[in-house]
Amino acid sequence: MPDIRQAKILIMATDGFEQSELEVPKAKLSEAGATVTVAAPKSRRSGDSIRGWDKTDWGRPVKVDADIESVDPSAYDALVLPGGQINPDKLRLEPKALEILRGFLASGKVVAAICHAPWLLVEVGAAKGRRMTSYASIKTDVINAGADWRDEAVVTDQGIITSRNPGDLDAFSAKIIEEVQEGRHGRAAA
Repeated sequence: MPDIRQAKILIMATDGFEQSELEVPKAKLSEAGATVTVAAPKSRRSGDSIRGWDKTDWGRPVKVDADIESVDPSAYDALVLPGGQINPDKLRLEPKALEILRGFLASGKVVAAICHAPWLLVEVGAAKGRRMTSYASIKTDVINAGADWRDEAVVTDQGIITSRNPGDLDAFSAKIIEEVQEGRHGRAAA
């Protein structure tokens, strides 16, 4: 069982992420001792920032640590995908973002997606046959992709963690820590 204090966590996002859905897991994982890296598409460089969406308007910038073009999934223990409407919709059009997600899924590493971020799991075919949750407005998308959708704060299926909204962030963050410490998960690749 890996120790969370030795874990390396990748948060992949771009402009329009839901502010709390990046900041809260980042803070909680860092407080638990994990090393957290924020990666964004090539339009951003290390040291640049991406801007969140905070409820009804643009939020605060978050520093980018890495360009997704340079990300090697084997260097990380888990992938966190913040939601918001804009962020996952933009990321699912980024071939490298999808390649990174597939790499995590194929290796059995923890993948955590909240709010609208399960769209990315749908995009790579990882929803089929899994128990999942999401923001209510994409429930039909997740069901149509073959998932067994649940209205629960956090749903885990073989190391894939999904949550509904910012109100679930404490449970979401705690489950990420628990699953990372559990180790790799055997599952069919997307």
